[in-house]
Amino acid sequence: MRITELIANQGTAFSFEILPPLKGAGLQNLRSTIEKLREFEPKYINITTHRSEPMYRDAGNGLLERYMLRRRPGSVAVAAALQTEFRIPIVPHILCSGFSKDETEYVLIDLQFLGIQNLFLLRGDKAKEDKRFRASADGYSHTTELQEQVNRFNEGYFVDGTPIRELGEPFSYGVACYPEKHEEAPNLKTDIHWFKQKVQAGAEYGVTQMFFDNDKYFEFLKAVRAEGVDVPVIPGIKPVTKLAQLSMLPKTFHCDLPEAFTDEAAKCRTDEEMRRVGVEWCVQQCRELMKAGVPSIHFYTTGDAAAVYEVAKQIY
Repeated sequence: MRITELIANQGTAFSFEILPPLKGAGLQNLRSTIEKLREFEPKYINITTHRSEPMYRDAGNGLLERYMLRRRPGSVAVAAALQTEFRIPIVPHILCSGFSKDETEYVLIDLQFLGIQNLFLLRGDKAKEDKRFRASADGYSHTTELQEQVNRFNEGYFVDGTPIRELGEPFSYGVACYPEKHEEAPNLKTDIHWFKQKVQAGAEYGVTQMFFDNDKYFEFLKAVRAEGVDVPVIPGIKPVTKLAQLSMLPKTFHCDLPEAFTDEAAKCRTDEEMRRVGVEWCVQQCRELMKAGVPSIHFYTTGDAAAVYEVAKQIY
């Protein structure tokens, strides 16, 4: 079933995002996370995809040797294993960043063989060594270009125009959106324009970047509806659980922390105190969103699935 079907008429549905294991690690941590959170009947689980990054090692001759390393490989295999084991739809991320058109095509073929129908399409982050985003050789710079390839695949054509002889179930997909605008957008109006373009190109829903001020979400939703965008806009939520996140999260994800929250956070002296404040704030956020009738809440579990469990236990 499509994500839009899974979350329809469900009150406020529950879903969450996970990372594939680091290279060399097994699936036990992911299994434990899903086992813990399946109590709340997740309608789907997103699994992130990661590009290779340049690394350097001693070449033994006084010089450094550059090589490429993907720290978290195996998203497709992990998605298939978890969907089979838990019978919960797994939604893999498909990126422009770090991937060529052919590599994307091979991923689509594999996913179709595995019976995974739902995707989440993203441009992805720039490489760590780049000052600005740079497409891979024979890759894409924008999500809308990636959408075109998926749409053509659904229509029965490979990226080179060759017809697909046996067409499987078509993919459906969602895209990211940014209540406080993408870091590279000159203003929110421009960002909303591009979200609308992604919806017109076939995106069936949007999931927001994490935010901590519900007013930002409500204002964004009002603005996109005014532009005629009527797909579900699913809020992405994360509880703050460590003091270091007060500076790290705004810097990394380009979101503001509201004054009412930071006033309470300023009283915290330990991570445990911060965790209590963060969970309480997140619960209040979610209750307000649920009261407003959002179709689903999507939780970012990175670093602390237990905190997401604490929040979900109070709201579902």
